[in-house]
Amino acid sequence: MACGNPERGDDGLGPALIERLANLNRSDFETDADYQLNIEDAASLANYERVLFIDASISAPPPFNLESLAPTTEIAFTSHSVSPGAVLAICHDHFHHVPEAWVLGIRGYQFDLGQGLSSDARVNLDAAFARVIELLDSWNRCGKV
Repeated sequence: MACGNPERGDDGLGPALIERLANLNRSDFETDADYQLNIEDAASLANYERVLFIDASISAPPPFNLESLAPTTEIAFTSHSVSPGAVLAICHDHFHHVPEAWVLGIRGYQFDLGQGLSSDARVNLDAAFARVIELLDSWNRCGKV
C-alpha cells in the first residue's frame, strides 16, 4: 500500500514503486496506491496477514528506511489523512486483526508541484524496488505472503 502524489516530485516515489510491482504481474501479492491513507484503509487491511506501507521520506537515510510497524496507541487524523500506525490501530479496534506491518520510507529530495522524480530519488527507487522483491521472495519461501 503506497501513498504519494506523483505531481509533487519525489512525493511520487510510493506510487512509482507500486507501478513497478504491479507491472510484474505476479499473483503472490496485491498492490494499492493513493494520495494518502484514510481510515477506510483499515477495512482493507483486515483481509491480509502482511502489509507493506510505502511512501517518500524527507528524513530517511538514502536510499530508504525499512522498519516494522505496530499500531499507534494515539489515533490522530484529519479529514484527509491517517498515519500507517493509526490505520493498524483502527483495523485492530474495529476488525480485531492486526497484520504484520512494515513501513518503507524511500528518501526523496524535491517535492515541488509539477516536477517528476529527481535523479537521486530514482536511484533510491531502484534500490527500494530490489529490496521489496527480496522481501517478497523471502516471505514466499517462508509461506508468509
